Amino acid sequence: MRISNLIEVAVYNTKSYDQEYLEKAEGAEHVQWRFHEFRLSAETALAAKGVQAVCIFVNDEANRGCLEILAAQGVKLIALRCAGFNNLDLVAARELGLSVVRVPAYSPYSVAEHTVGLLLTLNRKIHRAYNRVRELNFSLGGLVGSDIHGKTVGIIGTGKIGQLTAQIFRGFGAEVIAFDSFPANDWAETNGVRYVALDQLLESSHIVSLHVPLLPETRYLLNALTLAKTKQGVFILNTSRGKLVDTTALIAALKSGHIGGVGLDVYEEEEGVFFEDLSGQVLLDDELSQLLMFPNVLITSHQAFLTHEALSEIARVTTQNILNLGANAPFLEGTTL
Repeated sequence: MRISNLIEVAVYNTKSYDQEYLEKAEGAEHVQWRFHEFRLSAETALAAKGVQAVCIFVNDEANRGCLEILAAQGVKLIALRCAGFNNLDLVAARELGLSVVRVPAYSPYSVAEHTVGLLLTLNRKIHRAYNRVRELNFSLGGLVGSDIHGKTVGIIGTGKIGQLTAQIFRGFGAEVIAFDSFPANDWAETNGVRYVALDQLLESSHIVSLHVPLLPETRYLLNALTLAKTKQGVFILNTSRGKLVDTTALIAALKSGHIGGVGLDVYEEEEGVFFEDLSGQVLLDDELSQLLMFPNVLITSHQAFLTHEALSEIARVTTQNILNLGANAPFLEGTTL
């Protein structure tokens, strides 16, 4: 596709890998990228002056006030380089005539594999063993784990990522049960997965893994009441959205010894923390500080998506969405919100 004029795009919350993959995406020669390291907010929206589109990520703040500033400057398109869109006011965007596109699926394998990687590391205490051996401590005390084989794994949300995570656990020989408001019955039958009610899943699972979007009905899906229904010693995994878990309730359950382990790639107050190097600063988030002190908690900073395959697909779809704006072409199937 040939476009006569370059499309100018303000890219917010840019990291080195974002710039690298966007610049080498197919069709990128038709885009004039303006890369900004700071996040989008009402205070930074003026940096988009003169562009036709802005490109944002999960922690950018595209509320009504911010979108009004963008629209007033002539911005036509908001291109999310992610699947989630809970950080964007869709109602305001529609009222302001802003088109919104996203990358609905990039590499579900990357997130599913990271989820299982968190559990393996946490359960078999690989991170602790790594540090111990580097200090020439080759003892095995305190490193006892458990087999995944024969355990019951509960998958909450069976979209593409949830399905792949379930299939990986089935490969370990685990029994997999699932809950979803819209069950994929054919997939479940083919892969030996059984759908159950949410309470039954919580009560029966040795491992609970979250794979649902953040919606009003899923906010704090795991809270004091639902965590109390889980098995003693349960492992909790969340590679979806931070606000699916009530952190205060999670810490209380960890302190009581009810939870056996927690693997998180997301955190409910991660904005301004995750993706940043704060190694020379004092962490001001008391609850995150508490979580980091538990020996049975493993946290990664929203990196489950971070594979070559995923970054390539994010850049490809994002660039194509932007080019379609300039060519007055339909957006890619499933990308328009």
